Amino acid sequence: MDRAELAAGLMTTGGDRRIAVDPGTGLNPYLVAPQPSGVMAYSSSTANAISPAAFAEVQRRLERIAPDGVLDARGYRAALDGLRERIRRALRLPASTEIVFAASGTDLEYVGLAVGHRAGAAGIDNMLLGADEVGSGCIHSSRGHYFADRTPLGLVVAPGEAIDPANPDRVRLHALAARGMGGVPMPSEDLLLEIGALVDAAARAERHALVHVVHGSKTGLILPSFAHIDALRRRFGDALSFVVDACQCRLGGSTVASYLARGATVFLTGSKFMGGPPFSGVALVPRGAMQKSAGMLPGFERLFCRAEWPESWPGAERLPEGANLGLLLRLEASIYELELYQRLTPADVRRTLDLFDEAVDMLTARLGAVRAIPQMANDWQDSSVRPQEMRTLVTVDLGQTRRKIGFERSRKLYRMLLDDLGSNVLGPANRVVAARRIRLGQPVKCIPLPEGGYAGTLRIGLSMPQMVEFAAMDSASLQARLQDDMGAIAAKLDIVADL
Repeated sequence: MDRAELAAGLMTTGGDRRIAVDPGTGLNPYLVAPQPSGVMAYSSSTANAISPAAFAEVQRRLERIAPDGVLDARGYRAALDGLRERIRRALRLPASTEIVFAASGTDLEYVGLAVGHRAGAAGIDNMLLGADEVGSGCIHSSRGHYFADRTPLGLVVAPGEAIDPANPDRVRLHALAARGMGGVPMPSEDLLLEIGALVDAAARAERHALVHVVHGSKTGLILPSFAHIDALRRRFGDALSFVVDACQCRLGGSTVASYLARGATVFLTGSKFMGGPPFSGVALVPRGAMQKSAGMLPGFERLFCRAEWPESWPGAERLPEGANLGLLLRLEASIYELELYQRLTPADVRRTLDLFDEAVDMLTARLGAVRAIPQMANDWQDSSVRPQEMRTLVTVDLGQTRRKIGFERSRKLYRMLLDDLGSNVLGPANRVVAARRIRLGQPVKCIPLPEGGYAGTLRIGLSMPQMVEFAAMDSASLQARLQDDMGAIAAKLDIVADL
């Protein structure tokens, strides 16, 4: 087996079944292979194929740290500590930022439970915002249950069972809606009142409140606002903790620092905007939040290796020594992309986003579609004043097109875009269009319909590797590239929607 085959194979290990590839197709359930792909992709909201440059970097790192594909616990700790320093430098984080690694964004929810674990508390009341717009397994992991049938350590478990069977009710989950009818985001003021009532009830029951903030959901929501986070902190103090689901990674270092300064733990993943291969997770934890933790929950020893947690985290000594080389290589690819992206100037980023917006507007006009409202502020209509990183993701509402496409139909269209359907249509020009393989972000249920069900959606997202590639192009070439790509998406949708 050559180095490329070894690297590709290892990157499909150390996770749950979502990362395993089908031997027949060589693709995982997200239809992505563990090596570079020639598919046209704007899929950074779901799953990326690793870039050629990152794949080469993974092979170099593998040759340096584990040429035979085996890594011991000591080497694993050294490699992860190196990544911790690189992340702090790339995002300009204070040295006091502790970093935990996990096999996926869904596994990061367990880190949140450790942050919210308090000595003497009767349990944790976990307030999960926008369950339909975060990872689908989070509804299980956020209540301290297994979400898959095996853990990153390869142990067979039962999905839905508590990781601590002796205390299955330690965590009570409160799911809060992020959107109302028509897909309109809930006002942050309404969420402030709802969260406040839940924290009050938790305090009366002598339970610790853990509040989820969403910074960049699957459709770009940011809720609640910083002002309302501050209001909750003033009112409840140490009776509550915050975790920020920023797993899409569409935020800058200054925004991360603002959350950390408020004592909030920030979740990032390497497989969305960061552009690395699926799956990997990073939790940025203020040292003060770590010091308030009562430690690991029973059952964590089936989920994590010791090196993935700071050595000083209470209870970390109970975790098994070992190494998850697959996770390490996926992280190496993602942090490599992050470091390249951080070299871009704000002007580079703005130019690409302005041309991207222009091309997407052309696409939606051609389809007769509209963009789903991305966030709750009144200025959502003017994309130029939204947080810059949020402009890298657009959710297209297909329910208002002339075909009135529903959610289940949009799921089929998502797959048809990725398939070579050239033999299914008549005419040489149509065959060329239908044969092109295009990967977008998966549809997400975010626009409830008055008659029931959900409108169809597709998501179009830029990744950090694309932003780096596009920054090297002159404006005319980049404009033509983006217009051609969006035109290809519209052309194939026109054809497959009638199949």
